[in-house]
Amino acid sequence: MRRPLGPVGAVLRHVVLMAGAAVMLAPFVWMVLTSFKPQAEILVAELRLLPTRWAAAENYATAMTRVPMLRFLVNGAVVTAAIFVLQVLVNLPCAYALAKLRFRGRGVMFAVVLLCLLIPHHVVAIPIYILFHQVGLLDSYAALVLPFAISVFGIFLMRQFFMTVPNDLIDAARIDGLGEFGIVWRIMLPTAVPAITAFGIFSVVAHWNDYFWPLIVVGSEELYTPPLGVAFFRLNDQGTEYGPLMAAATIVILPLVAAFLVAQRRFIEGITFTGMKN
Repeated sequence: MRRPLGPVGAVLRHVVLMAGAAVMLAPFVWMVLTSFKPQAEILVAELRLLPTRWAAAENYATAMTRVPMLRFLVNGAVVTAAIFVLQVLVNLPCAYALAKLRFRGRGVMFAVVLLCLLIPHHVVAIPIYILFHQVGLLDSYAALVLPFAISVFGIFLMRQFFMTVPNDLIDAARIDGLGEFGIVWRIMLPTAVPAITAFGIFSVVAHWNDYFWPLIVVGSEELYTPPLGVAFFRLNDQGTEYGPLMAAATIVILPLVAAFLVAQRRFIEGITFTGMKN
């Protein structure tokens, strides 16, 4: 058993954690404070946290009206939700098969999943782009969603979680007459809510913030996602408008922060793989 920390150790631990949190939060705090400043106070030599003249209303109004930011946010929500739903539909049966079914080649298939974790998406971007061009799917929601319908990380995460589920529960479901797909959707899905929530946070954050893939497959402004919308405010003919740029970035990040705060308990449970207990 690990000895409990004394008062000094507890204080040091909290000091280290608070210092780490301050370092991680500093860029976000600076982004929000910059969104409150006029352009003249942003481009100054001295460091000022708070503005002398508040321009929050102007910057946020510009961020929402200069470009159709609301449309971009809706596009981001549609794309990330569609990707997550497809990933769950694919990940759960695959993870269940790798965790609970016995068949020849299961170990090889799991090794392939682990191998695919090492392959960056950018490596296969050009072949997928050429394929979508040939079948006429470029500049569409399908081009933004379909390449990410299968997530090897999601399969791995769900498989590890399903390994903690007692086999007796699955055997009881089979005795009651449930087939394998019935077990997946009626037994494993409710059990895996913490893992699904944890994976959902990873998936939504990754695809909400994705700039590379939408940039190369989308040409119509009506299909732009939030990161492409934020790019409108930088390097224009009059120079970068840092106030509206930071305001737009803040607007884009707020849904992610809200989602994490709502799901943080389930997220931590899923990451620690706390499955059902006997």
